[in-house]
Amino acid sequence: METPNNLILPALILVPFIAGFICWLVDKLDDHLPRYIALIGMVVTLILTVILWQSGTYNYELGAKVPSWSAEFIVPWISTLGINIHLAVDGLSLLMVGLTALLGVLAVGCSWGEIQKNVGFFHLNLLWSLGGVIGVFLAIDMFLFFFFWEMMLVPIYFLIALWGHRGADGKSRVYAATKFFIYTQVAGLIMLIGILGLVVYGYMMTGMIGFDYNYLLGVANTLDAQAPAVAYALMICMFIGFAVKLPVFPLHGWLPDAHAQAPTAGSVDLAGILIKTAAYGLLRFVIPFFPAASAQFADIAIILGLIGIFYGAWCAFQQTDMKRLLAYTSISHMGFVLLALYAGNILTFQGLMIMMLAHGLSSAALFIMCGQVYERLHTRDLRLMGGIRGQFQYLSFFLMFFVAALVGIPGLGNFIGEFLILMGSFAKFPVYTILAAVSLVFAGLYGLILIHKALFGTPNEEQKQHYTNPLKDLNAREVVILLVCALGLVWLGLFPQSFLDISNSSMAWIANSYIPVQETVEVVQQATTQLENVEIQ
Repeated sequence: METPNNLILPALILVPFIAGFICWLVDKLDDHLPRYIALIGMVVTLILTVILWQSGTYNYELGAKVPSWSAEFIVPWISTLGINIHLAVDGLSLLMVGLTALLGVLAVGCSWGEIQKNVGFFHLNLLWSLGGVIGVFLAIDMFLFFFFWEMMLVPIYFLIALWGHRGADGKSRVYAATKFFIYTQVAGLIMLIGILGLVVYGYMMTGMIGFDYNYLLGVANTLDAQAPAVAYALMICMFIGFAVKLPVFPLHGWLPDAHAQAPTAGSVDLAGILIKTAAYGLLRFVIPFFPAASAQFADIAIILGLIGIFYGAWCAFQQTDMKRLLAYTSISHMGFVLLALYAGNILTFQGLMIMMLAHGLSSAALFIMCGQVYERLHTRDLRLMGGIRGQFQYLSFFLMFFVAALVGIPGLGNFIGEFLILMGSFAKFPVYTILAAVSLVFAGLYGLILIHKALFGTPNEEQKQHYTNPLKDLNAREVVILLVCALGLVWLGLFPQSFLDISNSSMAWIANSYIPVQETVEVVQQATTQLENVEIQ
């Protein structure tokens, strides 16, 4: 019999899907009705997450071979292929679902005034993409996981293609949407090769076809010990699938265009939630499945991450479009994700958790502010701005606050995340850690450039004629949306322990399953000796 907690898991996915479908049905009745239905749908999803948070237990059993799930929901689906609708939640997935639900509420709120055409169909796509993301965080049947992974991309394609803006460089929104779709589809197919490879090897070993997480974890660990070359190849397939979405240099080409052309809610979705699914996938699947192969690959991954950190910062300097600048800062920050993952200890994993939550809030808030600035100045070109600080009491304060958060000012969540990652990775990778720490100086520079060009100086005379006079400051709805992000960042910065306690058990299990490079050979030798002994007996 299913307990109430277990039944919450399918509800977390179904509520956004059903609410989105109703938004589309009532579109012709009234323009405002879909907005309210979407908002109610995401608020209900957030409340369900809070209930899970309050009633779940998040403890780690020492030496456990599989993660300890706080709640599980399983229904047979395609029995002949061993595929089930298998959902489960632990501390890691719970925090990610909570972030998705919260940013979903903010995404609906920030598109309230911006979206005026096909309002119902817009909210259908927005909510279905959020439902797909929640599915990714909860699915532990690999077939179901892949189903949600691919499904969440289609609504985002429509969000960019139908409601996007023309970029400052003249590229169309359809071009950006198509580029995003091709990149992510190709990456998804490469990841599918990795998943099917595991299933085939599992069938060869056990004579059983299955996509379940625990079953494939055993198959992957056995391969990792017995056939390191095969394990490495499958690990690379899965890594590429997640790396494109993260995005890791040089697989990042889709991100700046997708951000620049996406509507505000689409950018919140992309920056705040979508790239977190890739970090989650690496944490949940790649590291525990292939610990020895991952340890072998660690240097390459971290070097790619470091290149991304400096490349993203350098490209951010060059940008004149506010949105493109922020898109490149995301590429820069995601380099820290790779350092945290492959340093592979509890400190870096916990730092990564805080960083994902803080980056989700700060980048989402900044993209919302891009939309607010564009609404008032009719441009995102930093060369045409300037001198708006004196005309906006609230907007200029929030812009400075969130840029400060993004560059890692102490007292806010981003600082805690970066500090834990650097502290945890120094013992194992001192040179890489020092280089990553130096990059924080560049973050401060592009943050200051953004604030200086947008808020200070004198207004551009050519652009001034397009302004309404006097310029309207943020209204109550916009202030509330930004306040939620600001309070979240302060909470993460001052009381990170409340989140670290929830994720600790999941991260301890992953850290326990990760094998440092120097131990890899010993583990493989031990496993081989044991298998030989079994054969002799």
